[in-house]
Amino acid sequence: MVGAGGGRYGGDHLDFGGGEFKGTVVVKGSVYQYAAAPTALDALPARVIGFTGRGDELTRLLDAFDPAAADRSSRAMPVLVAALSGLGGVGKTALAVEAAHLACAKGWFPGGVLFLDLHGYDDDPVTGEQALETLLRALGAEPERIPVRADERGALYRSLLAERGRERGPVLVLADNASSPDQVRPLLPGDVRHRLLVTSRNKLPQLGARLLALDELTPGEAYELLDRALRIADPADSRVTGEPAAAKEVAAHCGHLPLALQISAALLVLDRDKPVAELAAELSEFRDRLDHLDDGERSVRAAFDLSYRRLLPEQARLLRLLALAPGPEVGEDVVSILAGAGALPARGLQALNRAHLVERGSGRHRWRLHDLVRAYGVGVVAADPRLTEEGEAARDRLLWYYAEEALAAQSRLRWLPGLAEPEGFATRAEALDWLDSEWAGLLGAVQWAAEEPFVVKAGALASCLSTYLQERRLFDDWIAVARIGLEGARRGGNLYIEACAWTDFGSALWNVGRVAEAIEAFENARDLSQAAGNSSYEAVTWTNLGVALYAEGRVAEAVDAQTRACELFRDTGDAGDPGNAQLEAQAWDNLGVALNAAGRLREAIDAHASARDRYEGIGDRRGEGVAWNNIAGTLWKARRREEAIEAYDMALDILWEAEDWYRAGLILTNFARVMESAGESELARFLWLQAADVYTWAHADDRAAQARRAAGLLTP
Repeated sequence: MVGAGGGRYGGDHLDFGGGEFKGTVVVKGSVYQYAAAPTALDALPARVIGFTGRGDELTRLLDAFDPAAADRSSRAMPVLVAALSGLGGVGKTALAVEAAHLACAKGWFPGGVLFLDLHGYDDDPVTGEQALETLLRALGAEPERIPVRADERGALYRSLLAERGRERGPVLVLADNASSPDQVRPLLPGDVRHRLLVTSRNKLPQLGARLLALDELTPGEAYELLDRALRIADPADSRVTGEPAAAKEVAAHCGHLPLALQISAALLVLDRDKPVAELAAELSEFRDRLDHLDDGERSVRAAFDLSYRRLLPEQARLLRLLALAPGPEVGEDVVSILAGAGALPARGLQALNRAHLVERGSGRHRWRLHDLVRAYGVGVVAADPRLTEEGEAARDRLLWYYAEEALAAQSRLRWLPGLAEPEGFATRAEALDWLDSEWAGLLGAVQWAAEEPFVVKAGALASCLSTYLQERRLFDDWIAVARIGLEGARRGGNLYIEACAWTDFGSALWNVGRVAEAIEAFENARDLSQAAGNSSYEAVTWTNLGVALYAEGRVAEAVDAQTRACELFRDTGDAGDPGNAQLEAQAWDNLGVALNAAGRLREAIDAHASARDRYEGIGDRRGEGVAWNNIAGTLWKARRREEAIEAYDMALDILWEAEDWYRAGLILTNFARVMESAGESELARFLWLQAADVYTWAHADDRAAQARRAAGLLTP
């Protein structure tokens, strides 16, 4: 170089000797150290203290990075990238760090571990270029020599990794908290020996990575986490094991989410005298749950806020509305109704699913929210009057939809040949399938009756569910639903509808043996139908009342009530209407039962025969089978035993054909008893065992057990 004085100079400084200066001269010099720059290749964070469970997930993650995996299978592809995704607070970072420590302990990454937090859900996330700069510094690149252009940085990053690989061996890069593929793509290693592990709240299928979605802990793992966290703080703290039921309740209220569990544990640690049951009680209130899941430094609501703020407006709206859905999961038709869309908002659902805010439910077309995400969404809606109004409109739409579909399903279940084909469901099985799949949601929607805007509409929905509840023998649910339907009918002010609601309520009570209450309900239904001037429905109320009176042993009153019902049906009914004919047939059958109890056997047989003929005339095979059963019992009592056995056989054939397993079980039970009384022990035992089988098919496990016990008493 040329010195200031004009001569040649080859040293490591500038020579100003001989120069002439007219004023102050300021010189800035830079000194470069050409020794090896420091690296940060042992940057793996410490393992999470008290890490619990995740055995299966750890195995899958380690299998993905096992350098010998490809050698064990000719079809195995080397895994360069693994992407671990899950809901905020589900423990992704803890699992990734644990897996990295285990992999290093196995000697798989002698070249070291690079760790960086991409802050993907912060207001200012780390870009791919910034991430490259961080990693280049960690690899020992001098800051002044890090290129400005992203592609040049990427090339240098891959070159330094390759050099490290040749000198020391494979390197693991752990990129935590990514929010998009763009943050991660520049970090892909070029050398197949190295591995990249990414954690994100979003699924990242664009990376060509081994994908592992992380769910909440199992109940057992959640319980263990709570116990371990308390014992780490104080080895003598045995509150979890001392209150196991309360601890499991806390875990359930936390949705088995690690962050929520850790916060709950911290709250217990901070208050050494706090019983676990007290915390469980605080968390039991759904709307306030997230308020309690905050230990001053960590908050479940704050964790969810990060995900929520990144959603597009339509995605955020869909999440809020799904949070209002009744039941633990919904079908795609319900999603469309809540969203007020003519078609399924598929793109919004997919976006929420990628973000782990919505998960697949029990079927491919069903969706669910984690309980705490649901609580978060409900809280967002409740905090904003505009969003509350939007949510009420969505719930109103859903109530109308559910009521229309449930009415169509009930019409199909009640349909008889000769009646017009009901619309909506082609078969009885199809109607039952829909009711089964939507039952949790239907029950949840009925319970909206507790809120003033939905009382009448939820009551209308309740009135459409009685046939299904009786069919499935869900009697406790039936009582609860019928009570809600009754309240809605009272508010509606229609005497006939209120009479129907009292009948529904009385039927539910009668089925669980609350006979006195059922009688009162049926009397209310009778009085209201009389006040409404509806003689046809008054006949229905009389026959129901007669059944309840008979069950209470008031036989003479039961005969009078059933006789009055038959008279009203005769005077007001339309013999050509199958629906009316079915009700009249039931009244005649009920009259026969009461006459039998009164010892008027010939009249009883005639009444049952009249019922049988009416059932046969309208093609009601189930009713016909029941009538044959009643004829058989009366014939046996009248000592016409051969005729009775033929009648039992006829009843069984009909109900077997109709696949009415519960009623078939009742007939088999009756048949077994009469055979046992006749000394036919072997045949009786066979019939008891058959009854047990068909009761099991009908989900009547208590009756199945009784039948097996009866068969056991007749063991040869």
